Amino acid sequence: MTSSDGPLAGITVVALEQAVSAPMCTRTLGDFGARVIKVENPKGGDFARHYDDVVGGLAAHFVWVNRGKESVALDLKSDAGRAVLHRLLERADVLVSNLTPGTTAKLGLSLADLKVRHPGLIAVEIDGYGPGGPLSHKRAYDLLVQAESGACSVTGRPGAPAKPGPPVADVCSGLYAALSVLAMLHARRPGQVTVSLFDTMAELMGYPLTYTRHSGVEQQPLGMGSPAVSPYGAYRTADGQTVVLGTTNDREWQRLATALLNRPDLADDERFRTNAGRVEHRAVLDAEIGAWCARHDLGHVQDLADAAGIGNSRYNTVGDVLVHPHLAARDRWRHLDTPSGPVPALLPPPVISGYDPPMGAVPALGAHTDAVLAELGYSQDEMADLRSGGTIR
Repeated sequence: MTSSDGPLAGITVVALEQAVSAPMCTRTLGDFGARVIKVENPKGGDFARHYDDVVGGLAAHFVWVNRGKESVALDLKSDAGRAVLHRLLERADVLVSNLTPGTTAKLGLSLADLKVRHPGLIAVEIDGYGPGGPLSHKRAYDLLVQAESGACSVTGRPGAPAKPGPPVADVCSGLYAALSVLAMLHARRPGQVTVSLFDTMAELMGYPLTYTRHSGVEQQPLGMGSPAVSPYGAYRTADGQTVVLGTTNDREWQRLATALLNRPDLADDERFRTNAGRVEHRAVLDAEIGAWCARHDLGHVQDLADAAGIGNSRYNTVGDVLVHPHLAARDRWRHLDTPSGPVPALLPPPVISGYDPPMGAVPALGAHTDAVLAELGYSQDEMADLRSGGTIR
């Protein structure tokens, strides 16, 4: 396969999207070869375009999740604008939206409306809390949903909750939406899909919810550790670096105690025989491991850990990852065209044999309006009328 005949070649996706969740869904579909037509408000477009201007005048969020899309600037509050959209949907396979609560219904684009007017369409709506509940009317942003779902309570330190850095509610909801589209395309079955950020985060909270339901204990966050297993955490090294060591079973613990720490007494200690015991006595183990790591440089610790079959990594900053040798060695960086010039971007995670992801350009607002409308049969005079009336840009 080439970028012109990817797994989703021939599939057209229309996006009524903003911020991260729906754009991540449609970008993922585009990475697999689908054509993505992003319909934006002529007055500013997707508000994520304006979060900042650090990428040569473009916003980092927007550049991240909007490559390879065609931008059509269309006023959907006008009858003429909605008529253009419906003509576009007649030719589309998928519609993905994540507008504010109630907006699609006001535009006559609810899932029920679409089922009647475009029965062959796969229509996906990403929202904050899903229909039918007391929070359904609320606006929902990544931080708000992470707080509501309990994710912030299991992140950070006791008494100092934190939001996980990446927007995991947005990103994972977008990926669940993309997965749903793929399933429905595979089944050749049009229909309607809803994905809510809150349901996504409740799913990601599966371990702590299950643990607390059956134990009655709300585990406290441990920074770079895990309440589920021990030893599993970050330790400073003699050269001022931080190594992260992880064990997930009793055999790994035995190897860490004997081959890494050279402490057979710890390996034989009944307190540490099982993971439950090690979790109970975590502070003792962390102190022993921390003292040992503080006497050795990072490279030495990692070499010994690798030789012993102990999971380990180096704590990196964002700047470290930009120059990470593993990404460079595997040729994971490409260049995207943008309205302000080429910029580096990472390839999508899936590596498909014989297929090069398209890595298309980041569009300027309305860059493809005329071309798309011409495909729909609009004449130059008709487009001029629509533009003079503010329907298109």
